[in-house]
Amino acid sequence: MALDRWIALVLLGVCLAYGYAAWFAMDANLAPFMRRAPIWPSTFPKVLSILGILASVIILLGLEKGEAKIGDIDYRRLGDYHIGQALLLLGLMVAYALCLRPMGFLFSTIAFLMLGSAILGERRWIIMAVVAAIATFVVWYLVQQVLGIYLRPVPWFIGG
Repeated sequence: MALDRWIALVLLGVCLAYGYAAWFAMDANLAPFMRRAPIWPSTFPKVLSILGILASVIILLGLEKGEAKIGDIDYRRLGDYHIGQALLLLGLMVAYALCLRPMGFLFSTIAFLMLGSAILGERRWIIMAVVAAIATFVVWYLVQQVLGIYLRPVPWFIGG
């Protein structure tokens, strides 16, 4: 069996377990007044589990396969792809998640966007800094001021 089908089989098992939890475990603890609501807290997990099961079954049955295209990933030639960049980006995401609270949203997000674009090959540092700063401040303003969700903007030692 091909690698994509093995992955689909594992995802099918995960989606089945997630669906079981969404359909049976989550609904058992609902308060009586919530049982009459049209949308329950388990509605989105139920939809996700159904979509995941459908996608996994489609891949397992091979229904998504057409003719092989030039851009398709060949798992036998994984060394030819930019796996180093992908692993660096994953590591950067973990570092961003760990630095977000102690270093503040603004510094962490600007650093993440600049380092991420540098990993992907961008070398125009001025443009990277301007775009990262504008995007970060816009997102911070929308979340903090418009939605009213507190994000620590600066590191704790500055007084954030």
